Amino acid sequence: MARFDLQNIDAGHVGGAAETDILFEMGIMYATGRDCAVDHVAAHKWFNIAAIKGSDRAAELRAELTKSMSKSDLATALREAREWMTSH
Repeated sequence: MARFDLQNIDAGHVGGAAETDILFEMGIMYATGRDCAVDHVAAHKWFNIAAIKGSDRAAELRAELTKSMSKSDLATALREAREWMTSH
């Protein structure tokens, strides 16, 4: 389901609070391994994007996740979030 929702974001069909909720759920999906492998880099990326778009809870979870990430993984997550934001 999350992949379908992400496709809607990419196509510009979703906006506002709904978009932020989907981005937050992408972070949850990767942080918990729901329907995919656990991927803290991807989780941080999606939490970061959701936080930028106004999700306080995403900002909290991003901060918690940061504590357990290496500097290299954190740099990768930040770069991927920046790339996504510039292309969307």
